[in-house]
Amino acid sequence: MMTPQLYLFFQGDCLEAMTHYAETLGGTIEGVFLNKDAGSPEERMPGGDDLVMNLAMRLGDTLMMASDNSEEMYERPQGFRIQIELPSATDFDRVFAALSDGARDIPMPPGETFWAERFAMFTDRFGTPWMLNFTGSKGAGAGQ
Repeated sequence: MMTPQLYLFFQGDCLEAMTHYAETLGGTIEGVFLNKDAGSPEERMPGGDDLVMNLAMRLGDTLMMASDNSEEMYERPQGFRIQIELPSATDFDRVFAALSDGARDIPMPPGETFWAERFAMFTDRFGTPWMLNFTGSKGAGAGQ
């Protein structure tokens, strides 16, 4: 069976962003290859020694990968959001506070919807688009 993986691109702050995500979401950074780790100058990407060529973070059963990208190659993420289902309202509030700190955009601040006790959409300070959801009592089978 094929399992899709997320691969995020950043503009020089990959290690900071992914470390923040790991700390906030309970993930583990499993490996980091920096530009300076390349075997030869030809294997390096454009930019400084501390740019991330590849990073792997384990989050539950998901492997999230990421790297920095050159200014010429970087494209702003669009057309998707990383969706996280939180197990409690307390977890929702904690994760929202941490990930939305310095957010670029919050088109849907935390609020109740017909499907969830709490839901929010935002783009964090690193440019990553998120959706957070706490279904709570509105989950499948609730009220039956």
